[in-house]
Amino acid sequence: MNHEETVILKTHRFIAVLAAAGLLLGGCASQKGEPTTQFDFGPATPPAAAQAAQPAAMPAASIGAIVVTDVTGSSALDSERMFYRLGYADALQARSYANSRWTANPLQMMTQRLKTRIGQSGAKVLSETDASNGIPILRVDVDEFVHSFSSAAQSEGQVALRASVFRGHVLVDQRSFTRSTAANTPDAAGGARALAASTDAIAADIVSWLGTLDLTRR
Repeated sequence: MNHEETVILKTHRFIAVLAAAGLLLGGCASQKGEPTTQFDFGPATPPAAAQAAQPAAMPAASIGAIVVTDVTGSSALDSERMFYRLGYADALQARSYANSRWTANPLQMMTQRLKTRIGQSGAKVLSETDASNGIPILRVDVDEFVHSFSSAAQSEGQVALRASVFRGHVLVDQRSFTRSTAANTPDAAGGARALAASTDAIAADIVSWLGTLDLTRR
């Protein structure tokens, strides 16, 4: 074998090594680059359908106007990550789905859904900048918002929060609400649907509660 043939052979081997390395790196990149699935609460059900699904009376017309502040909660809820807990394994550990996210953080989505539901009930929903003196203010603090597994096959979307109504700096009333909805599938999609249903149920509970308060008196 002459010098020229030796150089050509080494060049071909080098190209083959580079090609193999490229294939390996390409495979790793494709595994890390799996697409992310995004979820939200879906469209808000029209008022007529919501009332048909919720037989309890919702005397929200007596609410009048109300300021709904941004929902608050732990720093974990100020993120688009979707969390779940394995209650049967380690209930103290919060895990997140690798390739599933909310389109916005849960606190933002809950704020918007609550405003929508209160507005659909007939009340006038105002922002803090639009409110005048004497307009009641609704504040909501979320304690729990998680896809919780009681077993490998059974899970629920659990939501727990505390709602407070103020007039000026005076507390009118405060109440805690909890809802749990069974997930129809033990995955991120099932958890998203269950959490959306629990949020809607709590929003209906809050609307009913607001209707029992004397909020029109100045």
